[in-house]
Amino acid sequence: MSTATKPIPAQPSALTPEAIDLDGLLRRLHLPTIRRLYPELEDRAEVEEMSHRDYLAVLVAEEVAHRAQTRIQRTTRKAHFPFLRTIDEFDFKLQTSVRASLLGSYLGPEFVTEGRSLILGGRSGRGKTHLAVSIAYRAIQNGYDARFTTAAQLIDELSAAARDGRLSEGLLPYVQPHVLVIDEVGYLTYSADAANVLFQVVDHRYLHKKPMLFTTNKPLNQWGRVLHDGDLAEAITDRVLERGRLIQLRGPSYRTRHLKTAEETGDQSCT
Repeated sequence: MSTATKPIPAQPSALTPEAIDLDGLLRRLHLPTIRRLYPELEDRAEVEEMSHRDYLAVLVAEEVAHRAQTRIQRTTRKAHFPFLRTIDEFDFKLQTSVRASLLGSYLGPEFVTEGRSLILGGRSGRGKTHLAVSIAYRAIQNGYDARFTTAAQLIDELSAAARDGRLSEGLLPYVQPHVLVIDEVGYLTYSADAANVLFQVVDHRYLHKKPMLFTTNKPLNQWGRVLHDGDLAEAITDRVLERGRLIQLRGPSYRTRHLKTAEETGDQSCT
């Protein structure tokens, strides 16, 4: 009858603390924040009489926080935002047609996990792009990635890719990110196959439950004229709105709000 073999306990290293190259080990383990902070935290730990566990916990927490911030900065650069804005910077007092509470479900992880989408409509200067960038940036802060493009850029790139027989390759930058922002639908004139190439992106993301954010200055019933195909335009908006919503921004323009202030104060400098 065989006897069970008892596990052999791990033997402690024979190295003495003085013989350990701590900087070298931290470099090999790719822990730059701990390597940078541990000497100064060592002095603080003595003054505050930290336990060994608390000392280690603070160092690890700093490393994790630094990595998270580095990931956010790297992912934000890759998103190609035209500018960076947060939801806290949006002036809901000026744009009273949209309330912060309406956007709650677009600012949490469920925006991505549930594959929600959003169309922000309204005339120029109403803050549509600000809101779209803010929502995409919040998704990055929640651990996801994003890509920003204008409708014109997307359509031009994919139309060229289709002509060259490499549409599948051209689609990748627009279907792979967790969140896609397509800005300014309807602002410019598009090529004849605009609806077809845009549908390729929307349909793929719809089937894979990946969120989309659109901004537009045109009513949805005019997208067919803008994209040169009413049936495909309807198919696009149907897919976007099945798990999404349309929000119209009707307040005054951010860009010209100073003109009203000048009028109210009786400024005649421009007359």
